[in-house]
Amino acid sequence: MKFAKPPISFDDMVRRWRDRGMVIDDPAGAAQYLAHINYYRFAGYVLPFEEDHATHGLKSGTRFEDVLNLYVFDRELRLLMLDAIERIEVSLRTQWAYHLAHATGPHGYLDIRNAASARNFASQLALLERELDRSREAFISHHRSKYTDPDLPPVWVACEVMSLGQLSQWYTLLRPLSLRKKIAATYGLDQQVLQSVLLHLSYVRNLCAHHSRLWNREMVITFSVPKRPSALRASIADPSSRQIYNSCCVIAWLMQQVNPGNHWRSRLADLLCRHHVDMAAMGFPKGWQSQPLWAPSTPV
Repeated sequence: MKFAKPPISFDDMVRRWRDRGMVIDDPAGAAQYLAHINYYRFAGYVLPFEEDHATHGLKSGTRFEDVLNLYVFDRELRLLMLDAIERIEVSLRTQWAYHLAHATGPHGYLDIRNAASARNFASQLALLERELDRSREAFISHHRSKYTDPDLPPVWVACEVMSLGQLSQWYTLLRPLSLRKKIAATYGLDQQVLQSVLLHLSYVRNLCAHHSRLWNREMVITFSVPKRPSALRASIADPSSRQIYNSCCVIAWLMQQVNPGNHWRSRLADLLCRHHVDMAAMGFPKGWQSQPLWAPSTPV
């Protein structure tokens, strides 16, 4: 089929939503929002309100404000997730660099004997070298101006230019196994579980950074649900779920290890309460707040 749909004006977009049954009390205000929220992006948040997807007819009483509320919620959820993942990422960089340096020396990450795969080690090292070459960070310039042997900086400097995705690959490569276990123990997790969590968080972080929809997304990359700690395992209602609830659980757990007494759990609960979204679409089970991980009085 040849694509033949012409572009339409913002006012025509408003009329189209009205024709499909959306209640829009302020057409000019709606057009203003659509001028800054791509129609195609906005349409993704209309889907839960459809009565008939074939005709795009909407459920009776669907209001523009209802869809906008869901859009705003999803944006705030992404920011909340990014805030936590940033702190977790900085912590993981620190732990990886600390344990590797103390066990193998400042430049032990350059030693292929500390990697599980020579091929993957070569590709990750080449990627890191490119990141260091293009970095304009003052600490990288300082190292280059002061030291010449070796050319690459110590691990506690190099880790600062790594993305979370790169860090997850370096952790996956890391040998001996005892080092992986020491890092994972910081977070109360098994080393294989932490490996899968790192890959998952990297995926979630990229979704957030690229402004992708989170609230009802089916996650392509999941993580291995641990048998322990019990508070985390007991709070994950469905280990096979690909929805965002499980991501929230592991983030809440890691945040407690990084910053005990933090308010991330309560901020999430407040966000859900303020926007009254369909939590079932996110995988949240009934009574989720009574689970060990979420109960405010529970030390996790």
